[in-house]
Amino acid sequence: MDPLSDVFLLLRVESVLSARIEVSGPWSMRFSAYEHIKFAGVLEGSFWLWFEDDTPPVKLNAGDFYLLTRGQPYCTGSDPSIKPVDGREVLAACLCPDGIVRYGDGGEKMSAAGGRFTFDANTSELLLKSLPPLIHVPATSESAGPLRAVLDLLRLETESVRPGASIAAVTLANMVLVQILRQHLASGTNAPGWLSALADPKIGAALGWIHADVSRHWKVEELASAVAMSRTTFTERFKALVGMPPLKYLTHWRIALASAALREGKNLSSIAESVGYGSDAAFNSAFKRLTGQSPGRYRSQSA
Repeated sequence: MDPLSDVFLLLRVESVLSARIEVSGPWSMRFSAYEHIKFAGVLEGSFWLWFEDDTPPVKLNAGDFYLLTRGQPYCTGSDPSIKPVDGREVLAACLCPDGIVRYGDGGEKMSAAGGRFTFDANTSELLLKSLPPLIHVPATSESAGPLRAVLDLLRLETESVRPGASIAAVTLANMVLVQILRQHLASGTNAPGWLSALADPKIGAALGWIHADVSRHWKVEELASAVAMSRTTFTERFKALVGMPPLKYLTHWRIALASAALREGKNLSSIAESVGYGSDAAFNSAFKRLTGQSPGRYRSQSA
């Protein structure tokens, strides 16, 4: 299992392909704050997306995908100068029996399909804090090939209500998220953070070693040697990209895994052993140091 897949499992990603929308004529909608990530692919036509700040509007064309990651209000429309209406009200009022939202009358047509992802609140910061507010993948970009294939499936699945639609929606949404994050990693435009570390050949490899054997009593010298770096250079680069030294990251990842296991009601001793602690006392101490409460209390509050 690679680190990105590990984090996806720990985040308990819940994906919802919320709607296909078809709009025609002049239009503009405002969407209020939301949790975690929204996404969409443009099936036909084009439109603008903008935030309520000084950031310039972004034009989205057929075949483009985007992620919105900060939960801030945003607007979409055929023209940013048009006063927006409440987007959620439009989605609720204009939903047709075939599952498509239709709005407007006459003029150029735009259609898009999208939804949202929500994550376990205890671990979502690991992924979200290093993402920019908007990730835009143009259809013309070299890395957009896999997303073009997903867009065809989105088009098919959102044409009408089909048997097994909920399963297909979750699968397609997760494919969109993984492909866009892969493209973002490959772009080299990552802000400092965990995703930037994954994109770095040596630090990403070290993260892979840690995630592959989280119970091992790793030493910094071992990790540095495994990626052919000196201890000092490795530590400095790891801290610069990940935001903390290697062994501190190992501890944080162990406690994140332990927290998930506690929420599932697993035995404390087996959890302690699985994440590399030789005794319940050592596990209790590390857990309380990072979370401010004992494992037992955490589990009872999460039940």
